[in-house]
Amino acid sequence: MKPSDFRFHHPLRVRWGEVDVQQIVFNPHYLMYFDVAVGDYWRALAMPYAAAMRLLDGDIFLRKTTVEFNASAQMEDRLDVALRCDRIGSSSMTFLGAIFRDHQLLVTGELVYVFADPVAKTSRPVPAPLRALMEGYEAGEPVTEVRTGDWATLGEGARAVREAVFVQEQGIAREDEWDEADHTAVHALVTNRLGMPVATGRLLIEGAPGSGTARIGRMAVDRTLRGSGVGRQVVQALEQAARARGDTRVVLGAQRSAEGFYGRLGYTPYGEPYDEVGIPHVGMARALG
Repeated sequence: MKPSDFRFHHPLRVRWGEVDVQQIVFNPHYLMYFDVAVGDYWRALAMPYAAAMRLLDGDIFLRKTTVEFNASAQMEDRLDVALRCDRIGSSSMTFLGAIFRDHQLLVTGELVYVFADPVAKTSRPVPAPLRALMEGYEAGEPVTEVRTGDWATLGEGARAVREAVFVQEQGIAREDEWDEADHTAVHALVTNRLGMPVATGRLLIEGAPGSGTARIGRMAVDRTLRGSGVGRQVVQALEQAARARGDTRVVLGAQRSAEGFYGRLGYTPYGEPYDEVGIPHVGMARALG
């Protein structure tokens, strides 16, 4: 096996608590590495695991694991844990895994999971939407769709994401979250291949009509998928909508915890930091090329 045999890769560094007195990784920890990578695999599919399993009325249980050791990882090694779903049967799915250090193959593994009733723990057929999602990912297909439109078209999905992020997670009062601007804004919504909404944002006109400046706001990403790229899809879709109507500049109020995210997308701070609904913010702006 070589790294290019896999689409999915999870990087990690060997930590002190994972090595034995010889300073090499204690054997059971390789199983933990694979297990951690499997959790990130679902994020790569833009699939919030717990919510997706409720939607699919089942859960996934590990049935069998085999590991083959070729060489040992050591303290402070940077490892690449690679996975691919190699086969989906009637109720089972088989993952092949490999752990590399600088392209050197250290460990291989096979993990067999079963889709099952979450209470009775009896096997069930792998749902067709989940099968299609996993097979599509392994074939190199996109796992998300981003759409722009009005509130009447996208409001149901956008509301679900914003309710979960702003009201339930951040504790913002409902009366502070919803306003009439939703009905005049351009909205962007990212959904995964199970049809689940996972990220949203909206675009308004800043100042008078024809000012050439747009404002992005109400950016919300499912908490389990932050860092996966779906937030970037929302921003890019809204920027494209701004360009299409002739805007040349975009401004936004970034929560300070998200300042780095917007900075990587080309936004720079301006003005003094401020609080909004009790959350520290900073103004950021970007010229549209």
